[in-house]
Amino acid sequence: MNDVFVLDSVRTPIGRYGGALSGVRPDDLAAHVVRALAGRSPDLDPATVDDVFFGAANGAGEDNRDVARMAVLLAGLPVTVPGTTVNRLCGSGLEAVVAASRAVAVGDASLAIAGGSESMSRAPWVMPKPSRGFDRGAQTLHDTALGWRMVNPLMPAEWTVALGEGAEILADRYGITREAQDGFALRSHRRAAAAWERGVFAGEVAVLDALDHDESVRTDASPASLARLKPVFRPGGTVTAGNASPLNDGACALLVGDEAGAGRAGRTPLARIAARAVTGVEPHLFGIGPVEAARTALSRAGITWSDLSVVELNEAFAAQSLACLAEWPDLDPEIVNVNGGAIALGHPLGSSGARVLGALAHELHRRGGGYGLAAICIGVGQGLAVVLEGV
Repeated sequence: MNDVFVLDSVRTPIGRYGGALSGVRPDDLAAHVVRALAGRSPDLDPATVDDVFFGAANGAGEDNRDVARMAVLLAGLPVTVPGTTVNRLCGSGLEAVVAASRAVAVGDASLAIAGGSESMSRAPWVMPKPSRGFDRGAQTLHDTALGWRMVNPLMPAEWTVALGEGAEILADRYGITREAQDGFALRSHRRAAAAWERGVFAGEVAVLDALDHDESVRTDASPASLARLKPVFRPGGTVTAGNASPLNDGACALLVGDEAGAGRAGRTPLARIAARAVTGVEPHLFGIGPVEAARTALSRAGITWSDLSVVELNEAFAAQSLACLAEWPDLDPEIVNVNGGAIALGHPLGSSGARVLGALAHELHRRGGGYGLAAICIGVGQGLAVVLEGV
């Protein structure tokens, strides 16, 4: 097997639902990061990119089913560069990088672009086709931005709860208080704001005319402001809009390659992909999906929790993240999301997995090496994890 390296990563600023990027199509978001990524490697001949892998959780709208191929064409890459789109819901962007890394590892590719794109603002409303022409009955539109829709009646009801209710279930199971969730969320905002202030994201973000910063970061967040928010999913519950990730728009792309590909692109690798793993859990317990995926990935990399210098755990909900940390007692929580997480930065579904891996690669490179873990929970009960070794 060939060693596989993350050579570069770039993302858009992340926009709020209905915010500054709501006028930008998801295929244009994808094209923006693909174009920016190619432009950051002046020695890269775009025609030598063997394939483009992109993740998208919703492909029913302007993503046009295969947003990867759309991004290739819109970005101005040669038409000979193919593109494929994968869907593992919230893990789609990370799954795209995993797919690219496998292609490089077995020699099917030497250079690939992988990432994800999502516009939750522009996700369409859909409805089933009527069973007969000129149906006169009432029709139901379903919002494709998030969550279950057109649920199969054979699916057990306990599995098909709202994502926020799943977070409430984990809060109950792990005894996670409202105060602990709000404290976790506040840390995310403070760390993200500090990272922007220090210029951490300057080399990772390709700004757009509409937006030059992550729109969901609250520099004014405080214990009092978070405490004032009411529970959303359960009367007397603990999950609020303040301790959950928002709905967002954004895209991210990584350049992945072997040693020869890195040479042709003129890139010094940021990190080596050391291991990857995916696991499943009961759908309503989706939030702890990363637990076993992370353990398996660490085992495959031949390392332990103590070998990690930094961890990127996607923050779908504070309760979900804290439940994972409770299952990882040997992990120092202070090394998790050192520059903030999705509660502050945002969670554009198909892009988020690529963002956490790209952020991890850049952070390891800034530190001069070490091992890192990127992990993400996935709706309908899955978890995905990748171990990187900084170089």
